[in-house]
Amino acid sequence: MTAIGWLQILIFCAIIVALTPLVGGYMTRVFGGEWTPLSPVLRPVERLLYRAGGVDETHEQHWLTYTVAMLLFHVGGFLILYALMRLQGVLPFNPAEQSAVAPDLAFNTAMSFITNTNWQNYGGESTMSYLVQMLGLTHQNFLSAATGIVLAVALIRGFARASAKTVGNFWVDVTRCTLYILLPVCIPYALFLVWQGVPQTLGAYVDATTLEGAKQTIAVGPVASQVAIKMLGTNGGGFFNANAAHPFENPTALSNFVQMLSIFVLGAGLTNVFGRMVGNTRQGWALLAAMGVLFVAGVAVTYWAEASGTATLHSLGLAGGNMEGKELRFGVASSALFAVITTAASCGAVNAMHDSFTALGGMIPLINMQLGEIIVGGVGAGLYGMLLFVVLTVFIAGLMVGRTPEYVGKKIEAREVKMAMLAILILPLMYLGWTAVAVIYPPAVASMANAGPHGFTEVLYAYTSQTGNNGSAFAGLTGNTPFYNTTGALSMLVGRFWMIIPAMAIAGSLATKKKVAARERNV
Repeated sequence: MTAIGWLQILIFCAIIVALTPLVGGYMTRVFGGEWTPLSPVLRPVERLLYRAGGVDETHEQHWLTYTVAMLLFHVGGFLILYALMRLQGVLPFNPAEQSAVAPDLAFNTAMSFITNTNWQNYGGESTMSYLVQMLGLTHQNFLSAATGIVLAVALIRGFARASAKTVGNFWVDVTRCTLYILLPVCIPYALFLVWQGVPQTLGAYVDATTLEGAKQTIAVGPVASQVAIKMLGTNGGGFFNANAAHPFENPTALSNFVQMLSIFVLGAGLTNVFGRMVGNTRQGWALLAAMGVLFVAGVAVTYWAEASGTATLHSLGLAGGNMEGKELRFGVASSALFAVITTAASCGAVNAMHDSFTALGGMIPLINMQLGEIIVGGVGAGLYGMLLFVVLTVFIAGLMVGRTPEYVGKKIEAREVKMAMLAILILPLMYLGWTAVAVIYPPAVASMANAGPHGFTEVLYAYTSQTGNNGSAFAGLTGNTPFYNTTGALSMLVGRFWMIIPAMAIAGSLATKKKVAARERNV
């Protein structure tokens, strides 16, 4: 470990803390329908979109209507994305002449991108055409990220409102999120990435002659526009197979640092949105502090483990930490920080191969995901995941002191606790259950490149990542098989929506309750 490495970690944390109230304040105004500096330009566009979609922006929805609208929205997205991949061979913008994606892989990939998981059982540059990358994958990167954010906002409204029957309007929320938050950031962000050296072109792949005289095909494409939203929206799916370790996705130390910041900024900002909307900003800071403690602990352990190396490396006389699977231009500190950020935030992008981490260093990303990715988490998903644990915590604490549990003025009762338990327990059921099946089912075992505990961890990591909608991989596992494509898709589906529906039920239940007066809470 070095002073420069720790300085980089401290600077990252300081910038995120400084941006949190700024981002939170802006997002609160957006979802409150208030004026923003972008309103003069975007408000006419917003009205036009409502008129085209037949949406009444003044009409709010019951939690069940809100949830059904979200589910139907995703059914449509799944069908469109699946069709694009299956018809890829006859569609335009396909300079590499990629053929149709196989049915099971198309099913897995479509489910992956609509659930904000972006698990990839394929190499992007060798499988997907430009059209599918842009119209299919990048498009869903925006919409799945917006969905996570607006669902968190709907849950916050449940805590903030009193004696209400509605939690907002899904169509209005997702429009405002995309129009006022995601697009305005991603446009200059993509231009910044182009400046750093990330390609953004519809031109054909480039043929080059190597020093040995061999022919090499260099894949390019509309990369910058996809990388911007994959990081900001905590999607994580790479245009290239090597993801953020590829020099065309992440060419410099500056692009690497900005990408790490963009993974956390919206999730951290949502904690401030919570505090502002419930009328107690200290609660927002308390949530961020709890996340921060877990995050810093994870970074410290991972950085120490990777910087310390292994006994095998030491026996070979190799010092300077474990550099296996890491990019020289990023080093141990940046690789360890990125690994913890991407698994704490449900992003899944990687600038180093997690399978090559030390045993302890690789354990932290796995723990981050198995906690439900509540350490900042995916945009929106991290906050409502953390709030589910808050519901359980205050209920248990209330039982211990013998009083009715409440949080930010809302009583926590049996209905909320049951829904929270349903959402939390489904995650270990999925990743432990499918792992148990995979390690005894012969075709699944045949896909394991490593035997013993490491091979088992690769399978466990795969299902944990997919159930947690993270998308990062431990590698060493051939996932592009009918078994893993199908079971992985089911894990992603359940991990996303089985958590969302109970969370929305909690939002609806809390919104109908009256606020408990301060004097009542002190009794």
